Amino acid sequence: MPETPTATVRGPIRRPAPLRQAVYEALTEMIINGSLKPGQHLVEAELAESLGVSRQPIREALQRLQTAGWVDLRPAQGAFVHSPTTEECAQLLSVRALLETHSAHGAAQHATPHDVARLWELQQTGLTALAAGDARAIVEANAALHTHITHLSRNAVLAELIPQVDRRVRWYYMPIAKPRGKDAWSEHARIIEAIADRDADRAEELMRRHTRNTTDFYCKQIAAAAVHSA
Repeated sequence: MPETPTATVRGPIRRPAPLRQAVYEALTEMIINGSLKPGQHLVEAELAESLGVSRQPIREALQRLQTAGWVDLRPAQGAFVHSPTTEECAQLLSVRALLETHSAHGAAQHATPHDVARLWELQQTGLTALAAGDARAIVEANAALHTHITHLSRNAVLAELIPQVDRRVRWYYMPIAKPRGKDAWSEHARIIEAIADRDADRAEELMRRHTRNTTDFYCKQIAAAAVHSA
């Protein structure tokens, strides 16, 4: 399959068929990784030049991004990156919490010593990114760790459902990756220990606390930003 361009690419993007899908995916990833920030005005001509395409696929992508909740189209003003609300955050992360807790429970039941070793490798990748202060790398490491826990649950339904919310979770996590990082990765370590001990109930409870802490931290960040901008 043709490669989909990532947000780190600069200059003309590759042109898989259809081009409109490639443009949509590129803009989505740029929003997720913070290249395009919440509230930022999206100018068609600038985006077209950046991606090396005409304005038509940009315009079509912005319409799709609005439908998907990534962009707000305002009459007589144009397109703006959507700014998540506290309610949106709470709803999405509560769903994620349900899925992740089941994943942790299943992982503790099925993980082999080799699987646990891989979890510790992913944990170290996250700690290295945290020490470097690299928010994007922290987010990617966090996603990789959680994805692997889902894989270890041996639950095909979870494996299908979680990716549907993962992109938006990565978007929400980007601004808190560094300030929440130390606590989050300490919580990860305790979850891995429970999985290694094959203590499914404890792994589930620790994951529940972990996702709740992330939700609370993010919602507080949004509330603080709203007060500051008022």
